[in-house]
Amino acid sequence: MKNNLSMNPNPIVQYLGKHPEQLTKDDLIRFIEDHDIEMINFRYAGWDGRLKTLNFVINSREHLETLLMAGERVDGSSLFPFIEAGSSDLYVIPRYKTAFVNPFAEVPTLDILCSYYDRDGNALDGAPENILKKAHDAFKKVTGFEFETMGELEYYIISEDDGLFKADDQRGYHESSPFSKWNDFRTHAMKLIAEAGGMIKYGHSEVGNFTKEGKVYEQNEIEFLPTNVEDSADQLLKAKWIVRTLAYQYGVTVTFAPKITVGKAGSGLHIHTRVMKDGKNQMTENGKLSAVAKKAIAGYMELAPSLTAFGNLNPTSYFRLVPHQEAPTNICWGDRNRSVLVRVPLGWSTPSNMAHSVNPQESGSVVDFSDKQTVEFRCPDGSADIYLLLAGLTVAARYGFEMKDALKVAEKTYVDVNIFDPEYKEKQDALAKLPASCVESAEQLMKQKGLYTKHDVFPERVLNSLAELLKSHNDKGLIARIQDDDEKVMELVDRFFYCG
Repeated sequence: MKNNLSMNPNPIVQYLGKHPEQLTKDDLIRFIEDHDIEMINFRYAGWDGRLKTLNFVINSREHLETLLMAGERVDGSSLFPFIEAGSSDLYVIPRYKTAFVNPFAEVPTLDILCSYYDRDGNALDGAPENILKKAHDAFKKVTGFEFETMGELEYYIISEDDGLFKADDQRGYHESSPFSKWNDFRTHAMKLIAEAGGMIKYGHSEVGNFTKEGKVYEQNEIEFLPTNVEDSADQLLKAKWIVRTLAYQYGVTVTFAPKITVGKAGSGLHIHTRVMKDGKNQMTENGKLSAVAKKAIAGYMELAPSLTAFGNLNPTSYFRLVPHQEAPTNICWGDRNRSVLVRVPLGWSTPSNMAHSVNPQESGSVVDFSDKQTVEFRCPDGSADIYLLLAGLTVAARYGFEMKDALKVAEKTYVDVNIFDPEYKEKQDALAKLPASCVESAEQLMKQKGLYTKHDVFPERVLNSLAELLKSHNDKGLIARIQDDDEKVMELVDRFFYCG
């Protein structure tokens, strides 16, 4: 077992020679004792989508065992608006598979993500991580498949302009040093995320790159590998915390905000999805997109109007979802087209031996890479509640299998053209549109509420609280009113700069 995990960057996994999901209380105690760990941090997501922290100094083995078995009490009413102060005590119980060594703590510390439980010892029905688990359980029960996702975490890093080696405005895609100033920061963050259990695909600089008022704004992206949808959410939460904390140590600012200035690329949180069975990707069949994939896509198409309620949570989100910004406005899907809501990226569907073609000295045989195929949901951004967003996508994928006419919906919403070309205006006009504000997203969520409460996945009170939050922004028609007023747009940007 150890040999199979020898290259795993998580020191806990490597030392114990076990996959994360196999870790027990005794395993963690062994690691803690052998590595002189002095503190434990419990971490759990609040209503604002950020990780919260509870610190413990380990004072005995008995104390440690109690922490790992019994968890601790927290005030739920201070964490969630749908919990009343009169019955607010909750338990946070550590999920051992999420444990990682805190890379920033001066005192040797082990951090563990937790799940919420109620006073009766039951998983809290409205807790974000439990909603996601229920969504995945329902998906597996209805379809017989598993659901996997991975995120593309985009962010801007903002620093003083030194005047040296400036990248071209909005031409930062895959730029290298010295024109890209923060490659080392990104690779440092990637290393820490991987050591904390994140399964990283790659990192690179992104399109956004500009100078404004003596500051350099540089966009970067860290993309993950597909994994169980529940683990995918955990790794994104860890990653956002690590990127922000590392930026603080570097003395620079990082933002995941969907819009950070007028006329420049915003940051999204694209989510790739795939349907699996017994470890085999079900998204392709005979080199083409499968009926399984098209059913999931049909579910995304049908629930798209309300999915923005989980993935686009502040008014600046909708300043990003405008035409000609590589962000979707129409509810449609297509191959490789970056203006659609759901994109089918290049998937190596044709078996090949490209490595031999480039490296004649490498023999080998033709390889089928179709297991890489995913479909990408492109409208979410860094304001998203990650657990609820992935739960919503899981519900939508499941609904695609429950629909009687899913394949017809998929066929009707497919586009094989640049939908923004003037010659295709008639086709564009025939497509449904995404909401253009938080208020509209809330309205759509209430219309489609029954699809989320089905199978007891989302509690109604959670959806109602989310809708009230969205409505409180009172932003219906806001884009039309202020889009030409740079000062008012920037006031809005500043208000939601550290969202998510």
